[in-house]
Amino acid sequence: MRLIDLSHVVEHGMTTYPGLPTPEIGVHLGFEESAGVYAAGTEFQIGRIAMVANTGTYLDTPAHRYRDGHDLAGLPLERCAGLPAVVVRAAGHGHALDAGVFAGLDVAGRAVLVHTGWDDAWGTDAYLDRDHPHLTEDGARALVDGGATLVGIDSVNIDDTVGTARPAHSVLLAAGIPVVEHLTGLAALPDTGATFTAVPVAVRGLATFPVRAFAAVD
Repeated sequence: MRLIDLSHVVEHGMTTYPGLPTPEIGVHLGFEESAGVYAAGTEFQIGRIAMVANTGTYLDTPAHRYRDGHDLAGLPLERCAGLPAVVVRAAGHGHALDAGVFAGLDVAGRAVLVHTGWDDAWGTDAYLDRDHPHLTEDGARALVDGGATLVGIDSVNIDDTVGTARPAHSVLLAAGIPVVEHLTGLAALPDTGATFTAVPVAVRGLATFPVRAFAAVD
């Protein structure tokens, strides 16, 4: 079995989404300071990080959109771990990905991973462009109606961010379908046959958190 990493590395000062604070990574207790706490020759480092929840590759739960939606602590592992994946090759379909992109695909019980190639621009201003690949409302509804378990995309947002409506988040999260944004490396996956995992920390009161998303391929 081969494991393929599908997550961006979180780094100090990096930008995930325009307008959001960048992560601050530092040290709470360094090796030198710890030397006086432990036995001779024994030392540790304890790090610290300050960041918004929407940093790097992350998963949204329904509480990200709805006040009565479940948060990270209520996320069933069955919704984000060991899922059969179907990779949708969306390049060439334009930026507005509608129901036709998913026509004929069996998405029931699967992680639907939308491969646009937008991740190639990660770390540049082009990645943050508001004119980016996204799902339309009827594209999201097609996945809900098809019984998808999770939906992920390698773009800066699963929704169109030119306007202020967020139909893809609204439709998917209303159906209890977690959304994973800022994936990368989907080109390395087969269209079907991989198993997808993207598990966040179970934090009560938070709706979104970074994940180490990966796929297992036989």
